[in-house]
Amino acid sequence: MERSPFRWLLPAAVLALVVIAWELVVRLNQLPPYILPSPVLVAQTLVKDRAVLFQSLLVTLNTTVMALAFAVLGGVGLALVFASARIIEFSLFPIAVILQVTPIIAIAPLMLIYLSTDTAVLVCAWIVAFFPVLANTTLGLKSIDPNLRDLFRLSGASGWQTLVQLKLPSALPYFLGGLRIAGGLALIGAVVGEIAAGSAGQGSGLAFRIVESAYRLNIPRLFASLLLISFAGILIYGVLSLVSWLALRRWHESELGGA
Repeated sequence: MERSPFRWLLPAAVLALVVIAWELVVRLNQLPPYILPSPVLVAQTLVKDRAVLFQSLLVTLNTTVMALAFAVLGGVGLALVFASARIIEFSLFPIAVILQVTPIIAIAPLMLIYLSTDTAVLVCAWIVAFFPVLANTTLGLKSIDPNLRDLFRLSGASGWQTLVQLKLPSALPYFLGGLRIAGGLALIGAVVGEIAAGSAGQGSGLAFRIVESAYRLNIPRLFASLLLISFAGILIYGVLSLVSWLALRRWHESELGGA
């Protein structure tokens, strides 16, 4: 089914109404900036403090991208091992689950004790991004059509040929789904790590600016930092969705209907 070219108009209109309502609430109630800054003041702060805020944005994005890259390398590599050796999967998968279900906010202060600030934030982001890649890729490698697997076996395909020509293409949609989830989680992990570092008076990312602004009651800058974090999340999701669409649009049913 063809997608409407106007599919973004309704969300944009709703967002515009929210911003207008926000501005009206502030003006009609004459709220001071340290209670609730207006959207206009937030935009002005974003322009005035752009040098500091955009530098912090680059720090947060750099941490997020690095954590996501390490999560992909580690998750895909370990998933390949899990798919070929069940005993290793039974031995190590529970450890990965423990890392996933342990709240990252509880781990972050511990990381700051044993690691440098930048490394601790990177590890926090990696921990939460690793499991979706591992779990989805492992599921994809196991979700092979039995008929195709038998066909490869009857054709005398080697283990390497089966991996490259059957298992990896079959697992690609699962991997890309996990990658989109991991992208957002990597940003969340980076923000949590930076907040923990900011509480200790360290760091330079956007979350550190939020903590710093809260301590100084610079609420307009706090909102501007939040706006940039939201922008970073949208950017990451958009880029990963584009990668997924480019990889699957010609052959997988999840993308065949959209243009």
